Formats: sequence, structure tokens, C-alpha cells
Amino acid sequence: MSQPFYVSPEQVMKDRADYARKGIARGRSLVALECADGVLLLAENPSRTLFKISELYDRIAFAGVGKYNEFQSLKIGGVRLADLKGYQYSREDVTANGIANAYAQTLGQVFTHEMKPYEVEILVAQVGSEPDEPNELFRILYDGTVIDESGFTVLGGQAETIIEVLKQAYEPGLDLGAATRLGARVLGEGQQTAPPADQLEVGLLDRNRTGRTFRRIKGDELDALLAG
Repeated sequence: MSQPFYVSPEQVMKDRADYARKGIARGRSLVALECADGVLLLAENPSRTLFKISELYDRIAFAGVGKYNEFQSLKIGGVRLADLKGYQYSREDVTANGIANAYAQTLGQVFTHEMKPYEVEILVAQVGSEPDEPNELFRILYDGTVIDESGFTVLGGQAETIIEVLKQAYEPGLDLGAATRLGARVLGEGQQTAPPADQLEVGLLDRNRTGRTFRRIKGDELDALLAG
């Protein structure tokens, strides 16, 4: 009788992590920046209909990089969770922290027990309702690890290179135009030029709005912000 093939648990986890990281790195990067107007999210995305950045709830946004169908299914699950909790309790009880923890449990379960991990990295962002209330940025990795970010964060692609640039260039309290130009510039890191406006997907959690704060920035408004 032949012996069953044995692979140590450590090697299995390492192989799954390498597989997920390689899949995520093949995609384009996504940047989130805190600015005076709220939380700005930018991604290089030539598609006009397949979005990487979306509204999740009143003051909460979702962003993802990696395999589109996988982070899209996570986004839909997050919207349903937020709607259900807001309906059962109150809209104020829906928080980025709670949703990020739910995503962490799902991704951790898939990473540990499924044959193939999700090739995704996602962000859940919440803008403060008052000027002195801090924003929240939660980056959730393919294995369910939650990282609480402050100021800025980068997902996927050339993340490490872009983070090094942002450490030198980012300043708290940037106005919307300066933050948009900085985000577009760092997304072009390693390329000849920054992505043009028609290759950018830009969303803002606008602190100055009441109720639903998420809005997309595109067209003439985006052109004007990039032009300064």
C-alpha cells in the first residue's frame, strides 16, 4: 500500500500566500488618501462599467484589487450585511470596523480551508461625520489580516514602491485638487507618465455631505482637479 503524499501545514500556507500575492501583484494599484474634504480613492482603471471603487453604505466605501469577480462578490456581501444591520438596528450602528472584521473572517476561512485562496486585497474606508472625527481606513489582505491605516494606503500592483513615494510626498490636510494630483502621480510610478483622466477611476467620501457621502469624480471636474 502506497504512502499518502505529505505536505507540511507550513508549506501549504506558504504556497497559498505566494499564489495569492502573485495574482494581486499582476493588477494595477489603488490608492486611498485622507484629505481636507474626506477620503479620496483613486485607481487606474480603463473600464467605464467595471468599478474597483464603490459605495458600501452612507459614510463607507469599498475598494478592491485582484480578481474582479472575487472582490465583486465580497462587495455585494458587504452591502447586504450593511443594509441588514442598518435595518435591524440603526444606520449609525453600521461601521467600517464591523464590516472589515466580517470580511476578515470570510477571507481567513477561505484561505485556511479552501483549495484556492482569494486573489484579492480590499479596503473599507469610513469618513468622519464631524470635522474632528477621524476617518477610518481598513486594509484587509487575502488571508484575512486587517491593517488599520492612517493618512494613506496602497493596494496591489506596485504597492511597496508607491508607499515609499507617498511617505515623502504626502502631507495631512491636502485639499482635494492636491490630493488628486498626488494620487494620479504615484499611480504612474514606474511608468513614463501618470495615467490620463480617462484611465482613472476616482471616488470621494465627502465629509461635507450629509446622508450618503460617496460620489464619483469624473469628466470636467476630474480634468480641472488634475490640471490644478
